[in-house]
Amino acid sequence: YIGPELLTSAIPILNDTGEIELVVITSTETQTYKMIKANENAHESKSTHVNKSDRLITNSSKIKQILNFCEKVAPTDSTVLIQGESGTGKGVLAHFIHRLSKRANSPFLTINCAAIPEELLESELFGYAKGAFSGANSNGKHGLLEAAKGGTVFLDEIGEMPLSLQAKLLQVIQDKQFIPVGSNEIKKVDIRIIAATNQNLIQMIHDKKFREDLFYRLNVIDIHLPPLRERKEDIIPLVYNFLYKFNEKYNENKVISEECLNILIHYSWPGNVRQLENLIERLDVVSDSVIQVADLPELITDNVEQVAQLALPTSFDEAVDETKRFLIRRSFQTYKSSRKVANDLGISQTKASKLIREYCEDLMNS
Repeated sequence: YIGPELLTSAIPILNDTGEIELVVITSTETQTYKMIKANENAHESKSTHVNKSDRLITNSSKIKQILNFCEKVAPTDSTVLIQGESGTGKGVLAHFIHRLSKRANSPFLTINCAAIPEELLESELFGYAKGAFSGANSNGKHGLLEAAKGGTVFLDEIGEMPLSLQAKLLQVIQDKQFIPVGSNEIKKVDIRIIAATNQNLIQMIHDKKFREDLFYRLNVIDIHLPPLRERKEDIIPLVYNFLYKFNEKYNENKVISEECLNILIHYSWPGNVRQLENLIERLDVVSDSVIQVADLPELITDNVEQVAQLALPTSFDEAVDETKRFLIRRSFQTYKSSRKVANDLGISQTKASKLIREYCEDLMNS
């Protein structure tokens, strides 16, 4: 049986040493599935007990270092503080740590400290005794911390927690105990705390908006998630991952053009991974069978055009020099040999050696 004819292209994704680490294969039927499988196979040996839906899609050496670090700290009960801009995936990373921990079969509870009104946050977290306040449940109520017994509590946007509650949270971390609202009974709780913030907690300490002692209790394990603009090698894998996800959700089979991918790679992504995911969902819904540059919102295309204009060389000699530098570095990163570089660029080996010495000194020493 000969299957349907497909128009297929392969986009290699290189690591820092110029080696092919992932190949994204695009076609009208199976482009995203093949990318996902390649990514899963690359991580199978290290994360076999982590559910595939919880995997972090990455081709970034920075993120891979963070994941390796998380694998080391996950089995402990140390508190973790994840810092990074909004939309970088702090909640996903917290869940990743939980799934690798000895608490993996116990609850993982997310509490957004900014989403619960300040006057309710204490009773929601710690619970309350019967008759603790007007309108309280006549039997009292267990708090969220108690509900997560044996598991992990993820305190998102910890910088939004009121100062009045920070001392009580500090007691939970230090002594594994707390007193519900309106009660004299001390309750013990066995939980692990992971906190996250996009705020500068050090500045908040200086401004008397965050307790210094709580910061250092949370900051036992400190993780900084870089923004998407600092790990552009993740953009293509993430695009295909989200496209696969929304194709399945909406029963579509959309593909994305290389021109469109190129625009997305050069965009700055102020909203990070969350913004990219929301964009791909929009494109999957409104575009035709092939997602084109014309389908992108002006916010993205205008931003990329402005960056490109700012980056244009200011003279003919500068343009020639930048082109030579780009070509020789790309070739040397791939082939690591003056003979192969010469063959790749169609120049003599003597000229290739000279250009490598001129433009690739840092690569030769790495």
